[in-house]
Amino acid sequence: MTDEKPPARRRAALVFNPIKVDGPTLCALVERHSAEAGWEPPLLLETSVEDPGQKTTREALDEGVDAVLVAGGDGTVRSVSEAMRGSGVPLTIVPSGTGNLLARNLRLPLDGQDEVVAGAFDGDTVDVDICVAALRRPDGHIEEHAFVVMAGMGLDAAMIANTRPELKKSVGWVAYIDGAARSLAGAEPFRVMYEIVKKRTGRGNTQAIPTSARLHSAKVQSILFANCGELPGGISLIPDGSITDGELDVALMQPTGPLGWLGVWRKVWWDNSVLRRTRAGRAVLERRGRSTSVRYLRGIAAEAATPIPQPVELDGDEFGVATRVSCRIEAGNLKVGVPKGHDVPAKQPKAEERRAATARRS
Repeated sequence: MTDEKPPARRRAALVFNPIKVDGPTLCALVERHSAEAGWEPPLLLETSVEDPGQKTTREALDEGVDAVLVAGGDGTVRSVSEAMRGSGVPLTIVPSGTGNLLARNLRLPLDGQDEVVAGAFDGDTVDVDICVAALRRPDGHIEEHAFVVMAGMGLDAAMIANTRPELKKSVGWVAYIDGAARSLAGAEPFRVMYEIVKKRTGRGNTQAIPTSARLHSAKVQSILFANCGELPGGISLIPDGSITDGELDVALMQPTGPLGWLGVWRKVWWDNSVLRRTRAGRAVLERRGRSTSVRYLRGIAAEAATPIPQPVELDGDEFGVATRVSCRIEAGNLKVGVPKGHDVPAKQPKAEERRAATARRS
């Protein structure tokens, strides 16, 4: 006879927004899969107005959990991802809420909670990128927050602020169209100074953004910093965005004149979301050249500053106003759990790579 203790069983934690999900049903589902996998009963943690997810997630990590599941809106997913960043513990996104932006960009089944939850206990993991934004407030105070999909300064943040919660609850992501219409009436372009950092200058993922004399100026309605770019309705806002490429995509929205927004819409919907999906369509775009309404840039970090404070959003949540936004990518610093055999979208060839390939063939 030996005195050896049995090995400790694994344990998961579910962090969920009780306003966005059917808590009892989801908890029962996680408990069932946990028991079937031979894990300890899971921690079941609700978010609140005071704690949208960071604190409860850190407490779960301190308990030594082996996996975390998150269910809620995009804000809840962002908050939990922020706490999970760099932990090495896999995070499983259970699609819920309105946008499901991270789940969409991971190509997860949006109506298959059972499949996704099962993947937390017997699935695969993938290392995805996460971004960190430093926001300088008008009083000079600087705050850092992580985001997984997109940060924006200008009109897109105003659109989110003007979206009515009751309409969002009843019609989902379509409510943002109403928010956009309400924002456009008083929208004014603003001047930004910006810099795109192309190469890493330090070791690791957390180096500061280097300064240089290569600053650029533009008049924009909005500037976006994107980790990935697929939106509801099949809209590809950032066509080259990939959550696994270790790069940050930046979009400058520069509509000019009364018909300028038609050019933005054509670029985002028709060009990005229709033509780019076929070889013939991509050939048309290559011949047409660049759009003047939307300009795309890319690097591993970016910074934008404006003398007039502008509204800011992170992953669809309002984050007040700022005079400077500095973003950096942390490549592969978030481990995500997915169903076994699930194909996460691979890095796609960038526009200049496609042009070079075309030139070589010709």
